[in-house]
Amino acid sequence: MRIALVDAHMIPADGSPELPTATLLIEDGVITALGPGLRPPPDAEVIDASGLVAIPGLVDGHRHVWQAPLRGIGADMTLADYFRTVLGRALSAYRPEDAHAAALLGAAEALDAGVTTLFDWSNTLVTAEHTDAVVDAFTVAGVRAVVASGSPDREDDARRLAKSTGRVTGALAILGPEAGDWDDAVRHLAFGRELGVTVSFHASGGPGGSVERLADAGLLGPDLNLVHLNAMTDEDAARLVESGAGVTITPVVEATMGHGASPYGRFRDAGGRAGLGTDVVVNATPDLFEPLRDTLRTERMRTHTLVPAADFLPAVTLDSARAIGLADEVGALTVGRRADVVLLDGLSHLTGAGTLAGAVVTALGPANVQTVLVDGRVVKRDGALVDHDLATLRAAGDAIARRVLA
Repeated sequence: MRIALVDAHMIPADGSPELPTATLLIEDGVITALGPGLRPPPDAEVIDASGLVAIPGLVDGHRHVWQAPLRGIGADMTLADYFRTVLGRALSAYRPEDAHAAALLGAAEALDAGVTTLFDWSNTLVTAEHTDAVVDAFTVAGVRAVVASGSPDREDDARRLAKSTGRVTGALAILGPEAGDWDDAVRHLAFGRELGVTVSFHASGGPGGSVERLADAGLLGPDLNLVHLNAMTDEDAARLVESGAGVTITPVVEATMGHGASPYGRFRDAGGRAGLGTDVVVNATPDLFEPLRDTLRTERMRTHTLVPAADFLPAVTLDSARAIGLADEVGALTVGRRADVVLLDGLSHLTGAGTLAGAVVTALGPANVQTVLVDGRVVKRDGALVDHDLATLRAAGDAIARRVLA
């Protein structure tokens, strides 16, 4: 299958210059060429992108997708409340069919907002049936997903998930050295490395925290993904950068729930490039535009400088992909990468000249997501999802929420 996106203002997001009027060619889900003046093959589906901005599909480096039906229940929820109500009462009531419906809803909401890749920190994989339900939901949704099993001791299921290829792949989600037992963390890291998958865990950092202990034990590495790190020290940042470990920050939820200030700037000062995530929608929106702008504002206030807004777009594209082990596949519009592309409207008065990445960061949002492709397949066209009706999916999610919270 061939597709040509014609006359878009392209932002490759890999550090190369923007292309004010360019064509992007896709074949069998892969970007094969991009640049000005390219002629679409005669058998290609042509999408007129004039007046639109093309960016890589957004990459959410940390989301508990199963909580999509619970959106908005935790406006003033403390972490203790969250553990009791969400990870306690609600999670324990999720059946496989609920996990399927929730994952489908969460994936559709992500695609609608231009998020083409999800790292799903999945607490719901408590049986093989739950795992199959979640994988099937992401497959049906058409999203790219890394499904990180929150049940690493269910080794047979984790091994099965790790063998997944294509758009839906596997990973491990573990408690880690701060939230769980040290020996368990070491064992789970070894298991993840045996499987060859990314291992993700929540961490605070700071003296005696995960980063210091793992570094001292020689266990940090590029196959790890550490989330939050609000107590990150300068020493932590240096260790993480040296090891190549992935870092994902979820600034909106971290501030809303009182985890602490965003460590993005401290990591950046050390030479690191963190990715961003939405985390939980119980008290946050299911898109990446808000955490992106929150990070920009925080950095400008922290540094008392007008840090260029364009510098932050990679935090939800290539840097986020790198943090979860997908930098070679997605996160940039370059030849050879998978064709995950978002077309944005709202800047037609600016397209065709100059650089627009800063305008995307500061001025656009989910309402500007006009067309979305994943693996070269159109999943949203002219402002509407192709395969899914959000109203119907949300109605199913409402029924789940009422039951599991009753």
